[in-house]
Amino acid sequence: ENSVLLIIEGKHPEYPQFASALGRKGFTVNQVANGSEAIKELTDGRKVDVAIVNAATLRTSGKRICQSIHGNRNDLPIVLILDPDHEAEKSGADIVLILPFTAQKLANRVRHLVPGDGKRSIHAGPIKLDVDKRTVRAHGKRTRLTPNLLNLLNLLLEHRGEVMERKALFSKVWETEYTDDTRTLDVHIS
Repeated sequence: ENSVLLIIEGKHPEYPQFASALGRKGFTVNQVANGSEAIKELTDGRKVDVAIVNAATLRTSGKRICQSIHGNRNDLPIVLILDPDHEAEKSGADIVLILPFTAQKLANRVRHLVPGDGKRSIHAGPIKLDVDKRTVRAHGKRTRLTPNLLNLLNLLLEHRGEVMERKALFSKVWETEYTDDTRTLDVHIS
């Protein structure tokens, strides 16, 4: 099944539009013309994997639209597209791209935000760990993990609510019985 993108994009002759290009790259694209239409799509319960706010075509910073989206779906990844004259202020977007760039670059960035197939993902409260993509998502932020961080978080999530001893963590994550270097574990936990 194709990943579903919600793209908020206006018609402005100076700036590129990406909806049709993303459709040609294998995504299912739902295009709306403004933030309120986007919120209607989200509140109607339609499937959306990634939101793209083409703020350049909307003649805005996109900040309010991003905040509205997160107000409705805090877990939804957002790509914000800005023209070079707009400052990339704190918008809440996962990725901010400044024009000019190609549709291929946008597609590549979107693919990194699309959730995995769910076969190897773990949810615990606000945390979603995608084992295959080595990413964790929590509170609207997505982070790529090193192999040891992935193994550590995976182990802690599989044993949530349990107390795990340092020795067990070292043995399972670092595959060693050597536990004298406790700073390694402390740094990874922090």
